[in-house]
Amino acid sequence: MEKILKTIFYEWKERKLPQIIRREKNLKEYLQTKPPKIIAITGFRRVGKTYLVFQLIKELLKKKNREEIVYINFEDERIPLRTEILTDLLPTVKQTFQKLSEILFLDEIQEIPGWSKWIRRIYDQERIKIFVTGSSSKMSSREIPTELRGRCLEIKIFPLSFKEFLKFKDIGIDFKRVPYSENEKAKVFKALEEYLFYGGMPEVVLAPVERKIEILQGYYKTVIRRDISQRFKVKNEEGLKALLLLILNSTSYSITKLYNTLKSLNYKIGKTTLLNYLSYIENSYFAESVPIFSYKVKNQLQYPRKIYFVDNGFITALSTKFSKDFGRLYENLVFQELKRRTGYQTEIFYWKDRTGREVDFVLRDRLKIKKLIQVCYDINDSTTRDREIKSLLRASKELKCDNLMIINQDIEKVEEMKDKEIKFIPLWKWLMEK
Repeated sequence: MEKILKTIFYEWKERKLPQIIRREKNLKEYLQTKPPKIIAITGFRRVGKTYLVFQLIKELLKKKNREEIVYINFEDERIPLRTEILTDLLPTVKQTFQKLSEILFLDEIQEIPGWSKWIRRIYDQERIKIFVTGSSSKMSSREIPTELRGRCLEIKIFPLSFKEFLKFKDIGIDFKRVPYSENEKAKVFKALEEYLFYGGMPEVVLAPVERKIEILQGYYKTVIRRDISQRFKVKNEEGLKALLLLILNSTSYSITKLYNTLKSLNYKIGKTTLLNYLSYIENSYFAESVPIFSYKVKNQLQYPRKIYFVDNGFITALSTKFSKDFGRLYENLVFQELKRRTGYQTEIFYWKDRTGREVDFVLRDRLKIKKLIQVCYDINDSTTRDREIKSLLRASKELKCDNLMIINQDIEKVEEMKDKEIKFIPLWKWLMEK
């Protein structure tokens, strides 16, 4: 164990950090949390967690020596997945660097048995700042182990926002100056189309168009194999793949419908196993389900749940539909932006009444409904427009919420109807907001 760790630490001392394109999130502000906290950086695989850590390390190295900072990636195939590797870690750091480093960066440590108890002991005994990253919700604020509750602060990382996407593509837009020029708008519209179809995974954004789908499909295979099948010891991998393809080609699901569809395709998967598979998929941050809004928990459990994916690129790369579903891509993008903007106290639901009227997003903060949002690609069609507005007004009355918005392709205005104001805003402009 000690020999493996020493080799990795010597490599770290000599390692040249990669070029970094700065993200909006800056981890530096979390160095001086009071009281001190373990910083858990969570999110889907390859969204840029490690590069965000390297961004912070580069800033720290302006004032600190490399020996004061230790980074270790526990997905290194040389590291055995055994608790002893953690027991030997700090003593080996002291031997290698002749001192105890001030900051530890531990990448994907959740794979090691007993990781949370070890971190708790280090947190209690040593004066050392700890950053951990993970692509599993084991580190999320919802599922953090008991021994770390109250001692851990979760920072969730998403694929690139649209503003970050423009920066990565080197498209210069002055966000502080509005209105935008016609030339700037043309650049934004073209960029939005690419962002809408291929998403915001950093490597995909920087890749040429002919390689984007290939990279996304590679990520997908890794998620199935490592983050779901291996992590949760899934025996029926073909059934898991069939389930994933079903939800990738759906906007909502119910357990009964999934069970019957898979059964008709000759996949023998019980309803309990289906529930487990869906929880594994959400655990890997690949997708997230949204319940119907109801004051009765029974209704939330009985009605279908809507499904959204971590990045639009996966819908494009994996859906079996031949035409581009702009409506679905718009809605998935809005959901991810809402998750990026809202805190942990904000819950997201959809609303639907007995007549079939539906509102895409209901935002509730604690017990108060804060906002109702419809997402509609083309609001110019009169039938579509009337349907979306009537649903909003009906939900507004039932849920006692007057903050109403329709995110669409190109219309921007505020319209008054039945003593209520509805704000229409183009998707590109909404994405550019602070």
